[in-house]
Parts: sequence; C-alpha cells; structure tokens
Amino acid sequence: MPLSIARIDHVVLHVSEMDRALDFYTNVLGCEVARTVESLGLVQMRAGASMIDLVPGRDPDVTKAQARNMDHFCIRIHPWDEPAIRDHLKAHDIIPGETQTRVGAEGAGPSIYLNDPDGNVVELKGPGT
Repeated sequence: MPLSIARIDHVVLHVSEMDRALDFYTNVLGCEVARTVESLGLVQMRAGASMIDLVPGRDPDVTKAQARNMDHFCIRIHPWDEPAIRDHLKAHDIIPGETQTRVGAEGAGPSIYLNDPDGNVVELKGPGT
C-alpha cells in the first residue's frame, strides 16, 4: 500500500545571490519570510500552505544548464506512522535515513530523508508540534 501524501511541505533551493532570490520570491511571487537561520544562511518563506527554503550554495559562475539548484523536496505524510512507513520503504528496498526533528510548513516534527532512483533527496515529513 503506498504512503498517503497530504501535500508538498517544502522545497529547498540553492541560490547564488540571496538578495536577488529574496527579491524575486517576496516581491515578484508574494512569498513572506517566515524565519531565517543565520548559521546555515537559510531563509524560509511561506508559499500558501507550503514553504520555499533558500540556501546559499550555487556557484554563480556555473551555467544554469550545469547547476543543480534543488537540495531536496519534502512531502507531508498523513497519517504519520513511522513503523509502517519504514516497513513500506523496506519492502521496496529503500534505505531511509534516521528520523530527526526538522522544521517544515507546520513547524518542527519528525522527518526521514531518502533518495529516489536518480539520487534526488526526498524528505518524508510528519506533523509539526
């Protein structure tokens, strides 16, 4: 039985110029800055019920065609039943990471990272507290 996806919780994008990216997402698209984590250079913005996170990291000298801008995307799983989720992943030969508390669109809550077949990082997220 597949996991029950509630919605996209958030996406995390690498940016080459934070000020330019913030201007685009806030002034052009209408997102609102929800929080910043200066130690990571992270800016989290509200995008409706979801979040868009910006982190520094893309080399401005790398062409857009060569750039890998997405760090990961996060899917909100409802209901969150960690043993059942892990059993489901194991049945599909997926090796998940450790469960950790991470902040998403609903606040801090359980999350598990894994890789899709192409190496993209997917975060499965439980409810915020």
